[in-house]
Amino acid sequence: MRRVAVTGIGLVTALGVGTDETWQAVVAGKSAVDQLRGFDASTLDARLGAEIAGFDPAPYVAQRRALRNMTRNDQLAVAGAALAVRDAGLDPVAGTSLDPDRLGLFIGGNKEISEPSKVLDAVLLARNEDGTADVRRMGTEGAAQFYPLFYVEGLQAAALFYISQAHHLRGANTYFAGTGDVGGTAVGRAFRAVRRGEATVAVAGGFDDPTSWWSMTKLDPLGLLTPSNDLGAAACRPYDRAHDGTVMGEGAAFVVLEDLEAARRRGATVYAEVCGFGAGFDSGVLGEPSRSGRGLAHAIRAALDEAGADPADVDYVATDGTATPDGDAGEAAALRDALGAAAATVAASTVKPAVGNLVAGAGALNVAVAALASHHATVPPTLNLTDVDPACAGIDWVPREARRIPVGHALALCRGMEGQNVAIALRAPR
Repeated sequence: MRRVAVTGIGLVTALGVGTDETWQAVVAGKSAVDQLRGFDASTLDARLGAEIAGFDPAPYVAQRRALRNMTRNDQLAVAGAALAVRDAGLDPVAGTSLDPDRLGLFIGGNKEISEPSKVLDAVLLARNEDGTADVRRMGTEGAAQFYPLFYVEGLQAAALFYISQAHHLRGANTYFAGTGDVGGTAVGRAFRAVRRGEATVAVAGGFDDPTSWWSMTKLDPLGLLTPSNDLGAAACRPYDRAHDGTVMGEGAAFVVLEDLEAARRRGATVYAEVCGFGAGFDSGVLGEPSRSGRGLAHAIRAALDEAGADPADVDYVATDGTATPDGDAGEAAALRDALGAAAATVAASTVKPAVGNLVAGAGALNVAVAALASHHATVPPTLNLTDVDPACAGIDWVPREARRIPVGHALALCRGMEGQNVAIALRAPR
């Protein structure tokens, strides 16, 4: 079994397009959460989000014609992957001695359709005079109004094609569809591919654009988003007694994983070593996290077991921290269950109040945060935490200010809306 190094990190968030920009802002305690401006959100209960202003995907797309068929989340994915590959010193791959057939790609996304605005004309034509929908009328009168490449643009895993083509990743390619867990799952499966020798190098990550009008209008009625719009950047309050929901944020997070010894031979920067991957399921209500945290506790134990680490070894946990009462309580319960007495001494924090909830990109972002915390011996703060919820007590959530501590072992956690839970174990390179 090979040892697996993180040699590249690519972050695209509302705090900055680039890993250094995002990391420095997170550590400084900045937040990009603000009133939504990408569309008129006045009819929504939740009107906050972390949007990327002025994002230009062109510098990250080799074939400019491809931009015409990319949705916003495809563009975010391509940029995040490109930044990670460049950071690893593998751009262009064609200029290295690596075999493209042994270069893998594992990504997680939450894309559903192409840009919805491009089908509105056809949909409006499909309405009868009384306002009811008429599918037959859409076929006879509205078909010509559809954007010609609507279906190609809407391919759920289209980013898998764009990234593979751009970086000559011709080995194992897999797309994971879902919510908060899939970015972590993608990294975990990439780790296994390199560890087992299936791939020499694997690019892995997640991406999402949940601040779009299409996503926000679906998420708003679920009761998962904070309605505290008047608080602005202070509205997302993980683990706090006043927590009342999360805030969406668009972006992408990618890492490059490769054989540790090969990475050292080529002089690559090794941020951290990935050494364990675990997953578990919470049975309960669809869309609501389990307050028991059983599935997440199982995932943590499995990751530590594969890593050969004890709970007392863990110095830092990059947590899910959705700021929902049940989600936060369940995560705290999972940490106490899986880590035992060590839960009282570990440092744990979430970056969601700073960059928003990247949903499909959130798990991969936490892996990147854990790797950067190990590399820089600094853990980011949990913003807006002033009064810990009793259900979340007994854990050091690193409130409000970053902390310089050595991070020998770390965990990155993520939870999906479908009951999936993922934990990735990392350690400082040695």
